[in-house]
Amino acid sequence: MNILETIKDALMLLKTVFSGLSNKQNLFNLLILAFAVSVGAGFLLYLLDANIHSLLDGVWSAWVTMTHVGFGDVVPTTFFGRILSAILILFGLVLFSLFTALLSANLISKNIDVLGHDVTYIEGEESKILKELARLNVRLNALEKQNK
Repeated sequence: MNILETIKDALMLLKTVFSGLSNKQNLFNLLILAFAVSVGAGFLLYLLDANIHSLLDGVWSAWVTMTHVGFGDVVPTTFFGRILSAILILFGLVLFSLFTALLSANLISKNIDVLGHDVTYIEGEESKILKELARLNVRLNALEKQNK
């Protein structure tokens, strides 16, 4: 397999993984919430903190804080500005957890096609395994009765 085929396969995998996310209302709502919180918190930072000189600086500081990038170019210096930033840090943790959950749910709902398996195949295999376990349990019980 040459490098071009590998790149092509990687791009197809990426397309498959993210194709289902484009129509997910939950992801859209999560992004809207993230931007709304950034703008709202940025406006509050602009009002509360003397070190935040413009609304755009406030929004930038809020976004950088929420995403845990922490460039440090715009930093709140007042008590309430730092409290708001601490709340944004916690919100960012929740935000990324929800994004990860949405991505995971999307992969699971794709019938694990990304991994090259079909859910009906997996369910059939699971059913076979459960039947085998039940058969082994009956056999084990019979052997235990014989040894008593």
